[in-house]
Amino acid sequence: NHDDVVSIKEVIQFFFHFVTIVFLYVVFLLLALIFLFFIFYFVDLLYNLRSGENKPPLFDAYVIVSPSMVPTINVQDAIIIARVSPKKLKQGDIISYLSTDSYYAGKVVTHRIIGIVEANDGTLLYRTKGDNNNVADAILVREENVYGKVLFRIPKLGYVRWFLSTYFGWILCIALPVLYLIMTEVIRVRKLI
Repeated sequence: NHDDVVSIKEVIQFFFHFVTIVFLYVVFLLLALIFLFFIFYFVDLLYNLRSGENKPPLFDAYVIVSPSMVPTINVQDAIIIARVSPKKLKQGDIISYLSTDSYYAGKVVTHRIIGIVEANDGTLLYRTKGDNNNVADAILVREENVYGKVLFRIPKLGYVRWFLSTYFGWILCIALPVLYLIMTEVIRVRKLI
């Protein structure tokens, strides 16, 4: 009976250790991907600064805070956008842009292109609309205000970001697994000594 208790305890410890290791490897992989993302981001930014060009970043990410694109993109979904040439954008593409509308001035908006107009000076203007909105946006989007085209969305990632930014979330997801690993290694080293 005592052996059964010990073996159950060992199984629980092994399972918790395994889950913690897998979790930390996933966190490490995500951090490595984020690191690569930032390397591409800063190399492109440095290139733009040296060449004197004022381009938006090669890639960027945003968390959606408004229901204007539901059901295509929901509130708290994260989106990844990529800089594209204005000539390559077409009707139906979803873009993120700097709004010049007085109501949303200075905010980044993500809406679908529903029309493209060429201005007298040859620049392109985009008529946009949120999928969940009844009417098109009041102001046309100038090509220089477009940050990029949406590549994909990551559902509900905004909630993870919010949870990890709380004190409880940080302790639960980062501090406790790291503390557990440190303690198990200390115990293991002590047993070896």
